[in-house]
Amino acid sequence: MSMICVINYGSFRVDIAPPDMIPSALLEKYNLPVPRYTSYPTVPFWNNHIDIERWKNVFKKEFDENNHAGGISLYIHLPFCESLCTYCGCNKKITTNHKVETEYLNAVIKEWEMYTAVMDDIPRISEIHLGGGTPTFFSAKNLELLLNAILEDAVICNNHNFSFEGHPNNTTKEHLESLYKFGFRRVSYGVQDNNAEVQRIINRIQPFENVKRATEMARETGYESVNFDLIYGLPRQTPESIAETIAQCISLKPDRIAFYSYSHVPWVSRGQRLFDANDLPGAAEKIKLYQTGKELFLKNGYHDIGMDHFALPDDELSKAWNDGSLYRNFMGYTTKNTKLLLGLGVSAISDCGKAFAQNSKLLHEYYAHIANRELATEKGYFLNEEDEVFRKHILDISCKGETAFDAAYKHQLETFTFPELEKLRGDGLVEFDDKHARVTTLGKNFIRNICRAFDLHLLRGNTISDAPVFSKAI
Repeated sequence: MSMICVINYGSFRVDIAPPDMIPSALLEKYNLPVPRYTSYPTVPFWNNHIDIERWKNVFKKEFDENNHAGGISLYIHLPFCESLCTYCGCNKKITTNHKVETEYLNAVIKEWEMYTAVMDDIPRISEIHLGGGTPTFFSAKNLELLLNAILEDAVICNNHNFSFEGHPNNTTKEHLESLYKFGFRRVSYGVQDNNAEVQRIINRIQPFENVKRATEMARETGYESVNFDLIYGLPRQTPESIAETIAQCISLKPDRIAFYSYSHVPWVSRGQRLFDANDLPGAAEKIKLYQTGKELFLKNGYHDIGMDHFALPDDELSKAWNDGSLYRNFMGYTTKNTKLLLGLGVSAISDCGKAFAQNSKLLHEYYAHIANRELATEKGYFLNEEDEVFRKHILDISCKGETAFDAAYKHQLETFTFPELEKLRGDGLVEFDDKHARVTTLGKNFIRNICRAFDLHLLRGNTISDAPVFSKAI
């Protein structure tokens, strides 16, 4: 007979039945290296060089068409962190020297000015996200200087969505109040895990009291949505320890929770090479961690948005899923489909629908480009018509749970997509015919795998590298 684990956190009680929501055999079967599909084609299939003049022309055309239709989105990458979190695969620069703030922000502002020179109209900004790195590494005063420079000659759209990533250890009341004045109403805190031993191994010492204080400060300031990022699959995690972390977190009622799978990519992130592989949970253990977390979220009123995201029913993300307006880009799931996302800063990615462009990943190279008064874009991809069609399929599957087929691409569908969908249908993950496909309730747990059925670049076996590229789905 199965036992039930009971966790109490203050007055908050969580009953955890053994996780049995999703057949373990399916989780094991589909636990394969798969892209996260924040873009299509995915980054490994992009060209290592980009025609910058062509990129400017495509950007300008899309800006002219979309600026007044829905505004533009800005992603600003702020890469500095004071210490290395060894699990992190993001592009970051570790330093305790805060003098770097001024030089970096000046470079970002100059990059913005180069883009506004391409625009024939005043930019209308619908969305801003400050990502990192650790955006709250920067002082509140310096963030104000950055935003004043960005917004000085711009119009903020009605119903805009401004958000930032905050570190619970260093997000201050001043940070929250300064950004609130500019219209920021959502903050995302990187919690990851509250267990002291796990925190020690990943070098992120962050007492839960700091998370609680940062959350309460945000709500006292007037923030309407607080997101927690949690990770499963970290060293030394157990179903019991992750359940306790989640119990603590949902006692604060975050509006959204991103429950990410730890991506072990030591060939990309040097910090991950510091782990003892024996400390990482095996595949079966990691599946238990995922099932434990998912069950807890659903039992406590969160809706499964898909691709690791959960939200309370009255959060904008849940509403967007319900009304079909959800969108996905390099910022993850968003309620804004602005058609044009401009990335500023080192390694930042821009997406104008018909093309992608990524800035240099190395800080000194980024600075050199800006100093030469040239865009820092070094890598990218221009989509052809087939790419656009299959990108829409992937977006529809990940954001709406269904997609309609274009008869003009019958050959590609029958050759590559339908055989993959047939396998997925055999496991009860999709329903499809020659006109459309729909994700089942069970299939919602395997969105990445279903999106793969529309990834013609991957299915054609295009050679990109002999090294591993994608993390496993679970």
